This record gives sequence, C-alpha cells and structure tokens, in this order.
Amino acid sequence: MLASMRQGAASSFTGVPNRPAHENDAVPKIAPKWLKHDRHVLRFQCYFQESVVESPNENFRIHKCTLLYYLDDDTIHILEDRMENAGLPQGVFLKRHKVPKDGRSSECYNWSDITCPMNLTVYSRVFRIYDCDDFTRSYYGNEGVNMGPREDLPEDPYKQARAMINYKQNPPDQAEMKNYNEVRLGGGCNNSNLHSFLENDRKVLCFSIFWEDSSYDGGDKFYTMNYFLSNNSMEIKEIAEQNSGKYAFPMLLKRQKLAKKPILTHCPGMSLRQEDYYQPADLECGSDVHVYGRQCLIYDCNAFTKQWYAKNLGLTQNPVALRKPRPNLVYQAVPPHTGYGTEEDSMGGVVSLNPKAPKCDMKKVFK
Repeated sequence: MLASMRQGAASSFTGVPNRPAHENDAVPKIAPKWLKHDRHVLRFQCYFQESVVESPNENFRIHKCTLLYYLDDDTIHILEDRMENAGLPQGVFLKRHKVPKDGRSSECYNWSDITCPMNLTVYSRVFRIYDCDDFTRSYYGNEGVNMGPREDLPEDPYKQARAMINYKQNPPDQAEMKNYNEVRLGGGCNNSNLHSFLENDRKVLCFSIFWEDSSYDGGDKFYTMNYFLSNNSMEIKEIAEQNSGKYAFPMLLKRQKLAKKPILTHCPGMSLRQEDYYQPADLECGSDVHVYGRQCLIYDCNAFTKQWYAKNLGLTQNPVALRKPRPNLVYQAVPPHTGYGTEEDSMGGVVSLNPKAPKCDMKKVFK
C-alpha cells in the first residue's frame, strides 16, 4: 500500500500519467538517418581538365564544378558552372544518385571517402576537389576529421581568350552607345534595383501640380504627377475638362526619370555628364518642378503621400492655397425677333442647329 501511494505521488508530481511499458517501445531512441540529416548537404568545389585538340587558341580547358553530397541518402550531384559563350552544354553534369567507386561494383562513395584536397574518380573522370564551404568543414570537424588547406583554381586559358574577344566586340568607347541602343529597343536586363522593386512595388506618390501657361493659348493648367518609388520614375497626366474646346492630350510626360537639368541633345546616351534626377526629398508642397522648360508648382498631395513622407522622411506636406480662378461664365444674348414668322419658330433656330417645328396650341387657335 505504501508503494502504491509513493507511485501515485510521483506520477502527480511529474504530471505524466502511468503508461504501460509497451507504449514507449515504438519511439526510437536514435533518430533515423533520413530524419537526422534532412537537408544537410556537403558542398565541395572541384574541377576537371579536358584537352582541346583542334584549337589554335587553347590546349586544354578547365571545367569548374560544384559537388553536392546529400547526407540523408548518400547521393552525389555534380553541377558545372556556366560560362558565357562556351559553346558547350553546361549545367547538370551528373544527376543525383549513388556513385560506385569503380563505376561497376555495388560499393558506393561515402562522406568519409571524400576530403579536401583530393582526386575523386567518377566514372573514369578525375575531379580535383580544392575547396569546400564552412558547413562542410564544421561537419568533418565534429566527426573528428581534419580537412586540408584550400587550393587555388588553376587559370583557364579560355577565360583570357574570351576576355580579348569581348574587348574587341565591345570596346569601352562604344559600350555606352550599345547599351543605350539596347535599352531603347526594349532589351537589356539589370537586376540592381530588384530590392527596391520588391519593397516599393505599387507604391506611388501622387501630387497635384499647377502650371501657369503664358503661351498664346495661355491659361492655368492643372496636372496630376505620379512618382513611382519602385524605380524613381514619374508621369504627369493632364486633368481633362469637359467641353473645353481643346484636343484631348492626356499625358504631359510619359513615365520616365525626370532630370532637374536635362541634356538637350539628340543623343543623350552619348553624353558624359551625370544626370541629377528628381528624388522624393525634392518633391515638397510649395516647391517647383521643372518639366523640360515648364515651371510647375506642387500645391497638394493625397493622404498616402502625406503618410509616407511623415514615416520615412519626417516631413509634413502642407497644401498650398492657390488663387481663385476666374469664373468661366459665358453668356450670349438672344437676338430680338425679326418679324418673319412666329416668335416660337424663330426661337427654334436659336436653341438648336436642327430646329423642329413648334407644336401648335389648338386651344389658342380655336379661341
């Protein structure tokens, strides 16, 4: 009885109910290999040398590769680094599988058979392992294996030949012109602003601007200026007015980067001057924006723009009060009746270009 009381007190103290002994037998004390080393990959840097027979420029070529050893199933995957205009199929050099040591037997490579530096034979091709990453070195250190020092990758004569060919095809004095023509035709790929695009995509600062036109058709013109934070470009749209008597011209400036002092030349891409483009800090209510000779005043912005400036730049956007526009009242006096025909009939020609015959008042006719 005393033993049962002690057992009940122990179970209540630990908070674990009494279970039969056979329920814990299904839980393994040592985690299986596929679970213990899940997503654990050893990464080695290696290369192999290939002879080039019929070429006046090179006698051999160095193929730089990356060897991946997966600890969960002891498989090996080899990837060859891609080179520009190599003329060879590159990428996956060896698919992921267990690699036999001599290419025929059932005995396959294990992680203990690979070290750095060493020569590794894979299907009669010799790979030179010269480096590995930090995780691989730490793993071997925990297993009690000391990795050797790193080696340098030998120079590849193809890289020097490729560099000279690129220098002749794209000389420095024509590189800017070719880049300008490529971008103008819609090509080119530059991922330097990828972080800004991902962070500020669909974030647009919206301003209301005003331009006092002093040309022959003069007048006050109001626009909406959108500033795109993803690539620091802007567009300016005209606020259309109904029955203004003017042609519809919705875009004053298509989406592009606006320079503070633009280069007025036919080939802006060939200029050596660095452009100074408008940034969000330059756009403030009450300041002017020069749009290719047009001095526009920023007088207001939307709620998102005010919130963005207060959060990121600590700036408060205060709207600017504009003078009241001249009332656009057009009144044309009705000419007096000439005496020809009835007054209702002549008034129909004043109201409409295609007058209709007035309805006859039959009660008036009968009276």
